Amino acid sequence: MEQLYDPLRKKNVAATSEERVRQWFIAQLLGSAKVPAHLMMSETGFKSGGKQYRADILIFGRDGQPLAIVECKRPEIPITESVAEQAMRYNAVLSVKYIFLTNGTATLIFKRDSGTFRPMDHFPSFEEMI
Repeated sequence: MEQLYDPLRKKNVAATSEERVRQWFIAQLLGSAKVPAHLMMSETGFKSGGKQYRADILIFGRDGQPLAIVECKRPEIPITESVAEQAMRYNAVLSVKYIFLTNGTATLIFKRDSGTFRPMDHFPSFEEMI
């Protein structure tokens, strides 16, 4: 099976459709957004109410607190309300400032403003996020 190198997990992983999207988005975060690699984790597990969850990508602030959740889907999966609801369930535990939803074709970005997530019209840099 084809493998992709995940620079965050520092290992090769199976090149599934969703993994290709995840690795593409990690490259965007490392590149144009200039997010430091040591402040990101992929496939991060956490628990809430006895349930196990796994975030595709978490971005942390310099203070070590979660700053953003990235939810990745395969390209053929549209970014729908149910995808946003999944990210919001994670946010209920992590209390982030940004949510990114992507399938590699469409990317939606939301910023928390006065307790409400509002859509953004641009891809924020790490400096803007913090």
